[in-house]
Amino acid sequence: MWSFFETVRHRHSVRHYQRDMPVEPEKLHAVLEMACAAPSAGDLQAYHITVATRRATREALARAAHGQAFVAEAPVLLVFSADPERSAAHYGERGRRLYALQDATIAAAYAQLAVVAAGMGSTWVGAFDETAVRRILGLPAHLVPVALLSVGYPAELPAPTPRRRLEEMVRYEEPPSGGGSGPLGDAGG
Repeated sequence: MWSFFETVRHRHSVRHYQRDMPVEPEKLHAVLEMACAAPSAGDLQAYHITVATRRATREALARAAHGQAFVAEAPVLLVFSADPERSAAHYGERGRRLYALQDATIAAAYAQLAVVAAGMGSTWVGAFDETAVRRILGLPAHLVPVALLSVGYPAELPAPTPRRRLEEMVRYEEPPSGGGSGPLGDAGG
């Protein structure tokens, strides 16, 4: 088993899956358990996960995802939907607008890392026709699909993609110990 840091570093978007390798039910269950272990606002878990395994459903979802074929190629597709009203009941408009979305995406991120830890691959898909996904899955009107996660055994090992340097993305309230003013210079004060 990898450490958390190794798991994160081994996560890559996989767009080709081994067609003869189904996802074992116990691994899928473990991934779903990890998704549901994700933190959420007020521990409300204001999201829903739909598991799509039928080929016809995955093909329809691939069309809804603007023809991204790997969506159908993966043997499992997890659809994460926010439940804004569940969050709004406790947190009002901010819960409706933000917390439910955060809850669903945190659960999806935990699932994505659990997939890697289980020796599989995935790709997060955010480009899709929300109305079509709702219709295909028969989702209730109160659920908002926010992410599709293709899951399966990779038929490719994607090359790591370049990442921005920390200095481009992180700003410290105060310069880190060790001296220097950091990339943003003196913040004034």
